[in-house]
Amino acid sequence: MNPTATDRSAIERMLRVHLEGRGIRDPRVLHAMATVPRDQFVPSEMRAHAWDDAPLPIGQGQTISQPYIVALMTELAEIEPGDRVLEVGTGCGYQTAVLLQLTPHVYTIEVRPELAEQARRRLEPLGLPPDHLRVGDGSRGWPEHAPFDAILVTAAPRTVPQPLLEQLTPGGRLVIPVGDEFSGQQLLRIRKDQEGGFATESIIPVRFVPLIPEKQTD
Repeated sequence: MNPTATDRSAIERMLRVHLEGRGIRDPRVLHAMATVPRDQFVPSEMRAHAWDDAPLPIGQGQTISQPYIVALMTELAEIEPGDRVLEVGTGCGYQTAVLLQLTPHVYTIEVRPELAEQARRRLEPLGLPPDHLRVGDGSRGWPEHAPFDAILVTAAPRTVPQPLLEQLTPGGRLVIPVGDEFSGQQLLRIRKDQEGGFATESIIPVRFVPLIPEKQTD
């Protein structure tokens, strides 16, 4: 669906004010953010707010992240066209769709079956193969398709899951919010070096829903 004139104005404002105005510089990330129709990933009653720089509810206690955070995490992941990328926490599929603009080799895991099925219907027309999305505990990663050049986690564990570190390539990047609602969360970028060591950067304070193991979703 082509954007309306109102949508185009809102998209241009998002790019200019909320993304470039806050330091997003990668032209491929900016193009991806302009290309993916965020209004198609939110409930119909929220579409008037689709281009606001704010998280929005998508059901089951989950949210779609604000555009700035999606762009920031994507830029921090430093994704090249041939990279293999794992996303933990598919949600509505919006972040996944942005990643697909940068590389076709995207794998994504969602712990909630209903959200996974909704995301699958949105993402298959955008080029995500059916077997690149599965229901499961994302904290365990996806060892059958590892290693990954980049891993993005869209919910916050209390500590960094060891399997995700193990499934990075040498030189790989893990972008992940860590912490809880009470002590606060920090967005981290963790790089794996050629010897298997890790360097961690703390980027900004954030607020994400918790990363919940599969057994706790009932």
